[in-house]
Amino acid sequence: GIFVLGLPYALLHSGYSGLLLIILAAALCCYTGKILVACLYEENEDGQLIRVRDTYEDIANACCKKLFPKLGGIVVNVTQMMELIMTCILYLVVSGNLLSHSFPSIPVTEKTWSVIAFVTLLPCVFIKTLKIVSKLSQLCSLVHFIIILVVMTYCLTQTHRWSWAKFRLSFEFEDFLVSVGVIIFSYTSQIFLPTLEGNMKNPGEFRCMLNWTHFFACVLKSAFALSTFLTWGEETKEVITDNLPSFLQALANLCLLTKALLSYPLPFFAATEIAFACISGGHHPHYRSPLFALSVRGSLLLLTLLMAMFIPHFALLMGLTGSVTGAAMTFLLPSLFHLKLKWKKLTFLEKCADISVFILGFLCSLAGIVCSIKGLLEIFG
Repeated sequence: GIFVLGLPYALLHSGYSGLLLIILAAALCCYTGKILVACLYEENEDGQLIRVRDTYEDIANACCKKLFPKLGGIVVNVTQMMELIMTCILYLVVSGNLLSHSFPSIPVTEKTWSVIAFVTLLPCVFIKTLKIVSKLSQLCSLVHFIIILVVMTYCLTQTHRWSWAKFRLSFEFEDFLVSVGVIIFSYTSQIFLPTLEGNMKNPGEFRCMLNWTHFFACVLKSAFALSTFLTWGEETKEVITDNLPSFLQALANLCLLTKALLSYPLPFFAATEIAFACISGGHHPHYRSPLFALSVRGSLLLLTLLMAMFIPHFALLMGLTGSVTGAAMTFLLPSLFHLKLKWKKLTFLEKCADISVFILGFLCSLAGIVCSIKGLLEIFG
């Protein structure tokens, strides 16, 4: 995701500990992805695993069914919708920003560029299956590799500037939290995993897929962050492509724009699926009429544009939403649900692992709330 381009900036604030965080975050996010999907299954009388739940909401409702049957699902759906909608808005804002910087001679505002980007996303209202989204995501990954290749190739031509003396250990708590946030949220995918696993041709390969994707992501992110930080050191900017010389920045901006537009369909599709489930009250998904489906998708699409145009201090709101909902959906809730649903079948070490991840998720959420409130107070005086 776009957060990868902020990893060098994270190393600027964390040094050697940042590299350890990249590895640790990969392991933890891979683990919570597995236990979340494990909560979709129960053993039958023959000891075979049967998929009895389909969504994150179903898992939450199963955990709360004795006290408040629908409360867990409502909390999860609200949290997911907040994160997904804000992610879609972010891609629109980023697209407008990139178009504005790519064509500075054209007298058009960033908001107008965002509207132009929005027009190219109108076909999203016709997306009905995850198969189409996966093809767009493949193209998105290809564009992302091009960006990384361009940046790393330039860095390898600057090896004479590399110096390990630039590395340090960060002891500034707030600076370190910046690094934690960027690194953790560069791995988050738990919102999509139940839908992804349910749409796989062979769901039995899910755990293997998760292991390999997180392993390669960890290696790639470590190499990318290290080489770029060693190249620019203290001059490292929040988005590393801003450090590139002007002749490469144009290419990088074009690739980033393409990536932002191709990234939009995945969170948008996930948000529409949640909306359909809430509106239909859990009826079979094929029950929808074409006109009804188009209306819901069109409304959500328009909502993301309006919020991108009119929300003040968007970056701060995105930070607040991401810090709180991201940590909760990635660490806190999967471990809590796994403990609740599988307690009798877990070993002592598995229980300790889940409890540790839960505590970590709670601390990340708390830190995100504190830092975001502090930022809000500074902005609004």
